[in-house]
Amino acid sequence: MNHLEWPRRVAALAQFSVQDLDAPVLGAPDEHHLRTVLRAKLGEEIVVTDDHGSWALCEVLANGVHRVSSVNVDPASERTTLYLAPLKGDRSEWTVAKATELGISHIVPLVSERLVVKFKGEHREKIVTRWRRVAKESCAQSRRTYGVQIGEPVRVAEVPDEVAVADLDGQPDWSGVRAVAIGPEGGWGPNEWSANRRRLLLGPTVLRGETAGVVAASILAFGAGGWGFTLGPSGNG
Repeated sequence: MNHLEWPRRVAALAQFSVQDLDAPVLGAPDEHHLRTVLRAKLGEEIVVTDDHGSWALCEVLANGVHRVSSVNVDPASERTTLYLAPLKGDRSEWTVAKATELGISHIVPLVSERLVVKFKGEHREKIVTRWRRVAKESCAQSRRTYGVQIGEPVRVAEVPDEVAVADLDGQPDWSGVRAVAIGPEGGWGPNEWSANRRRLLLGPTVLRGETAGVVAASILAFGAGGWGFTLGPSGNG
């Protein structure tokens, strides 16, 4: 990250995705949002990104936008993956938004044995579509320049062996973990995961599904080193 430009990026009116940073053009929905919803004034700045790490600052013109900075490239973060069982209502969307803000790079819908919500056919497609929309909006809000990948849903049996599982009977050692699975409201089935699957503890209290997802995302993001700070000798900062 270019720390000298960071305050200017934060102060910008909004961030939008474009195909060509050398000649940025906003899509029709983004133009509408910029001018009708945000009521952008001429001369205000926005951030544009290609969702692959490159970004630039643009000035709002009467027609379109004009690039006013060089094209910059943010360093890529280490891959982190959250396998998330869909939750009732909009709670999993909230988790997707917060995980995106925290820096998680991949989120995969997880079909679990005790899944409460309908997750077949049209319901499944609507949920995945909403997750992708929420992730895109959260990337813009948090000034992320690498898009979050929302994968196709997988069943527990399809989850790779290196993915750990959040469990009340898990261990507190998260060292080296870059992917973790979070279960539904009803928890995991008794034989859903193999006995040799790595199980991790999320803390000393029982967490709701959406909270568990955010806690896991925080630990993953911090462990991957993308936050730019370290703990002091006492472990308290």
